[in-house]
Amino acid sequence: MKKFMYEITLHPLDQFRKVAFFCTQEGACSLQELPSDQINLLKDLLNRRGDESWELVDMAFGKDGLLAFWKREKE
Repeated sequence: MKKFMYEITLHPLDQFRKVAFFCTQEGACSLQELPSDQINLLKDLLNRRGDESWELVDMAFGKDGLLAFWKREKE
């Protein structure tokens, strides 16, 4: 049976100041204001962690930044 290790990383708002995930009171959610430089920062983060064998499990956007939840198989 595979075993996994997990990591949670915080990425401050100043790194991703324009990447925002909003939900209305009615429950409609969307990404807003995605300039290409911010998309590239996020892509670089995903690729860098992927090169270290981490797989993104989930992301949470908040007013203080972004939380990323990662997993990778234990050796």
